[in-house]
Amino acid sequence: MDRPLERKPLRADAARNVDKIITAARQCFRELGPEVPLQTIATTAGVGPATLFRNFADKEQLVLAALSRQLRLTVDPVVEDALAGMDAAVGLLRVIDAVVQVASEDANLLGAVAGRRGLLVGITGGLIDSMAELLARGQGQGSLRRDISIEDMVRLVAMLIGAVDTMEPGSRAWERPVALLEDAIRTERPSRPLPAQTPIPGMTFQEPAHDDGAHHSSGR
Repeated sequence: MDRPLERKPLRADAARNVDKIITAARQCFRELGPEVPLQTIATTAGVGPATLFRNFADKEQLVLAALSRQLRLTVDPVVEDALAGMDAAVGLLRVIDAVVQVASEDANLLGAVAGRRGLLVGITGGLIDSMAELLARGQGQGSLRRDISIEDMVRLVAMLIGAVDTMEPGSRAWERPVALLEDAIRTERPSRPLPAQTPIPGMTFQEPAHDDGAHHSSGR
């Protein structure tokens, strides 16, 4: 899968430093939030600030590298299996599962680039191409609606990623909205129950009163 900002091969010690910095970045963002200082990341990685800035000019580059690595490690194998599989609809949904799971587990990384579309498009360019291929195959197989475009799919996945803000980080709450998306894009709705509902952190909702069937006359 294509990735932006391809680097020249690094010496072994430099490559180890980059790996330590990216690993520390994921840990710090996850534990301390999207505003974590780069100095804290360098300290956690066991390197000096100069080493960090020699490899990453700013927080955006570091976040891009960390997200790109997670997609490569977590999502790319799923994409490869999906493209090699016979059922394109199943493959596409497994890819979506993998993407939204990364978004849930690394919500603070995404928060650090919120609103910066260029970075996210750069990360996901090759992924979108693979989703487009799976969508076209599924439509040809008759399992996915023909009136859905890849633009629709990108927006639907973006909505799912945005919904991660309403979930406990790292939870499996995303499974229910992904199932609702599956209901919307398949030509036939799957005969299975939705995954369990989960509460939105910090919010409570009052159940609406049920109509008992009695209606009051308006006098007319």
